[in-house]
Amino acid sequence: MNKDLIQALSGGLIVSCQAYAGEPLYGSDTMAKLAVAAREGGAVGIRANSPADIAAIKESLALPIIGIWKARYDDSQVYITPTYKEAIAVAEAGADIIAIDATSRRRPGGESLADIVKLLRSEYPHCLLMADVSTLDEGLQAEVMGFDIISTTLSGYTEYSPQQKEPDFNLVEELARRATIPVFAEGRIQSPEQACQCLLLGAHAVVIGSAITRPEAITKKFVDGLTQRPELVGKE
Repeated sequence: MNKDLIQALSGGLIVSCQAYAGEPLYGSDTMAKLAVAAREGGAVGIRANSPADIAAIKESLALPIIGIWKARYDDSQVYITPTYKEAIAVAEAGADIIAIDATSRRRPGGESLADIVKLLRSEYPHCLLMADVSTLDEGLQAEVMGFDIISTTLSGYTEYSPQQKEPDFNLVEELARRATIPVFAEGRIQSPEQACQCLLLGAHAVVIGSAITRPEAITKKFVDGLTQRPELVGKE
């Protein structure tokens, strides 16, 4: 494990800079600028989606990058770096950490997660591997497989994990207590207070995306709040 890289992220904020086709901020140049802005605000790392975005961000700043590549396959619900093909593309683009869906769901083409980990260890030993999980059992199994980091990213995104609006504090706490590798808290973290709570529960670092880098979602949150108070709308 790259202990220096892990230490550099300790107690810090990692900002997820992602946008989808059709959204106003979509595009690698925009994502790179967003990543630079996050660095200026004190982020210690960036999470980015797709080889193009990873490469553009890598050229723009020196922070560690957690790379993913979201891809949909008809035969699987797994979409975060679902196959070995996406994983090696992420590595080749310059990611320092490769994040992979490590849930127990069937992978596209019936690929084995353990085999993907073994191949990446052999071909890209300089990259750390992060397991995006949704449950305690998945996290502990990921450690056995050889992942370097566990992240709570997918809690609430599998049908068998807690469906809640708040961060999965219980999962963060249990993983931090039982795993011997670093645990990153990610998913539905909406405030500095919630981020601090994750660190207090044992998270090594906190990853936040939508609450920082998706202005349409942030704007909607405010608009929804205003519409719930109709007497204030239009008041000067």
